[in-house]
Amino acid sequence: MATPTLTSHTSPLHLTPEPLTPDSFAPFGTAIVPPLPHNLIAKPPPLSSLQQQHGTPTPVLANQSTAIKYSSISPLQNDYPGSPSGQPSSARMSMFCCFPRELRHASTTMALFDVRILERHPYTTQTFTPLNSASEDQQIANEPLYLVIVAPTLKDQTIAAAVKNPTTRIAESVTIIDPPDLSKVKAFVARRGQAVTYGAGTWHAPMVVLGKRRVDFVVVQFANGVAEEDCQEVAFGEGVEVEVDSNEGNRLEKL
Repeated sequence: MATPTLTSHTSPLHLTPEPLTPDSFAPFGTAIVPPLPHNLIAKPPPLSSLQQQHGTPTPVLANQSTAIKYSSISPLQNDYPGSPSGQPSSARMSMFCCFPRELRHASTTMALFDVRILERHPYTTQTFTPLNSASEDQQIANEPLYLVIVAPTLKDQTIAAAVKNPTTRIAESVTIIDPPDLSKVKAFVARRGQAVTYGAGTWHAPMVVLGKRRVDFVVVQFANGVAEEDCQEVAFGEGVEVEVDSNEGNRLEKL
């Protein structure tokens, strides 16, 4: 089925993305951030010397004491047993090779990404882990790589939408159950070394890579092969835009 388009007016919303942190992203899922400082590279320190971060699992030694293990760092949630079809699911690991998005340049210092579609996976978490990296001496290790755009769910509510019939090409009315709250869309900027897990049912934009080079993600989720249960989408017109520094691409060109 084609993506339904919301028929109600989208209120204009200009977003300035905030840093992706475990606390700020907690209402929507899990931000996965390395708990150790970047300059700790030669050997594991004594566990007693490690400062326990809020929400971080207790570390233990592993790999013949050459590694520090934190488990578990993010949920793997499978709610498919409660899906309407009852079709069994399985864990999936995919590779998404994401290329930079086109931005609308509002000025010499600011560009905008226009959000036009949101999706959700109602019965599974979905984790995006970037593989691309760079060494500290490139002096761009703290530059952002991608935007994480999410919206709360209007639980137990409905909203009208229209979808074009592929045969007649005529728009037909449909009802979206548990739609996104477009008045409360939030944007986060994720930096190198950060991964993100969308909570089951969390509305989010497809991946938005910044800069001039692609970013490869390993994606882990459950799926059962029933299209409307694996992924639900809604489209909408103008109204939601995310501010991006126009110099972002120049800083990331060496990545």
